[in-house]
Amino acid sequence: MTKENAEKILQILRKEFTMPKWTRMNRKPFKTLIKTIISQNTADRNTTRAFEKLSKHFEITPETLANAETNQIEEYLKVAGLYRNKAKTIKQVSKIIVEKFHSDLTRILSMSLEQARETLLQLPGIGPKTADVVLLFCSENPIIPVDTHVNRVAKRLGLAPAQGDYETVRVSLQSLYSSKDYLEVHVLFISHGRKYCRARNPLCNICPLSKRCPSKFLYCSS
Repeated sequence: MTKENAEKILQILRKEFTMPKWTRMNRKPFKTLIKTIISQNTADRNTTRAFEKLSKHFEITPETLANAETNQIEEYLKVAGLYRNKAKTIKQVSKIIVEKFHSDLTRILSMSLEQARETLLQLPGIGPKTADVVLLFCSENPIIPVDTHVNRVAKRLGLAPAQGDYETVRVSLQSLYSSKDYLEVHVLFISHGRKYCRARNPLCNICPLSKRCPSKFLYCSS
């Protein structure tokens, strides 16, 4: 895939979808981290429900969640699934941020991209996607988080190797797009994956990218 073709794909997605208002909001790093932990292997709707429940009963700060009982955190995360692991991760991460970073996640985000990413990945239960979401949305670092939608869309469009792992897909996308467009690539690929390029029964016949998709014949019979 050439950069020219990749750019045309992005142009089509810009016409098809509007960037959500929340992408222009000033997002708080710790709240973003907690919500992203909750979102792991969870549908967006359930992520939002779980985060809202947790927020009603706890102030979403490192100190509060570090001192909360794990079983209390679990209670409000049940709707999100894997709630025991997530509650444990949230408590552990909160405690580390309190003790090591004086309850201030911006201490990490003020580091270089490489240092900040490495530091986030050292936190328990924090994988590349969670780290990259925080880096992109909370400090405007030039990085593309690869969630399940981004991964699927990138591979089907031939923008990344079909068998590529997380880092391969991320680096492939970043090599094709300008860093100023990374946020749009992430958000618009997710929008496209939800509406057209679904995991099951993708809507190839009405997909605005069908003419540029090398995978359409695998899913579309007509």
